[in-house]
Amino acid sequence: MFEIGWGELLLIGVVALIAIGPKELPTVFRTLGQWTNKLRRMASEFQGQFQEAMREAEMADLKKQVDDMTSQAQSYASFDPVAEVRRELDSTQQQIESAMADKPAEVSPVAAEPSAAPAGAAPAIAPSTDVAAPSSAPSEPATADADAAKPDGKPA
Repeated sequence: MFEIGWGELLLIGVVALIAIGPKELPTVFRTLGQWTNKLRRMASEFQGQFQEAMREAEMADLKKQVDDMTSQAQSYASFDPVAEVRRELDSTQQQIESAMADKPAEVSPVAAEPSAAPAGAAPAIAPSTDVAAPSSAPSEPATADADAAKPDGKPA
């Protein structure tokens, strides 16, 4: 802040000795020392208060972080993955059921009347996932169907 060297201090001391006099010089130096001591104490006190305020601000931030972590830990403690999955499944099931209830019943081509099918077309068979299961419809000989209707519409 102030850069005073030994030469400047010697000059100030000589001027003070001449201006004040040798008799009053020790009391002036003592008073000057007391004022300097008061200024240093005030600066130190201000610096201490400033550092304390900074620590309090840091402590408030740390307390907030600890509170956030505590609330997050409590939310994790109440986490139940099985209940979450059940809720999701129930929600999906309700969505499916509501979609099925809202959708009008469509007529499948298997349930259509046989008279609506073209004369030369074979009856439609619904695909089955079970290969070993016997067909519930009576089977007719394939030759009878082939002889009954030819592509030109004339009997054989």
